[in-house]
Amino acid sequence: MSDSLHVVCPQCDGINRIPQAKLGSGGKCGVCHTPLFPGKPLELNRARFQRHLAKSDLPLLVDFWASWCGPCKMMAPVFTEAAGQLEPKLRLVKINSEQEQMLSGELGIRSIPTLILFNKGAETARLSGAMDLQSLLDWVRQHIT
Repeated sequence: MSDSLHVVCPQCDGINRIPQAKLGSGGKCGVCHTPLFPGKPLELNRARFQRHLAKSDLPLLVDFWASWCGPCKMMAPVFTEAAGQLEPKLRLVKINSEQEQMLSGELGIRSIPTLILFNKGAETARLSGAMDLQSLLDWVRQHIT
């Protein structure tokens, strides 16, 4: 196993190599110099999502949501708080299912909010419905090895 990880910048999508031992200290992008771990979910479109999925060694936890969805609105602050607790072990991402209907269809999103955990580019877990912070953290930790 390599002792460094590829991490895609949340700002410019540049690819950065970080030693695993220094992952906890954060770091800044070598291209745009912004923090690699902002402590909040990234709002991505299809192209940016695909880049993060393909080029980053970090697991991705993706929240598929829509602005008109009541449970999605309830889940938003929980997901944001989870980002602060789970980074840098994984990247939390939000995708607006209304704006990214093709991607939502390809991934079989049938209800929202839906959380999908990806590891090494493959889906490893999926859960639909809003949840509280502790339930979300427990679910993620159960599926991250």
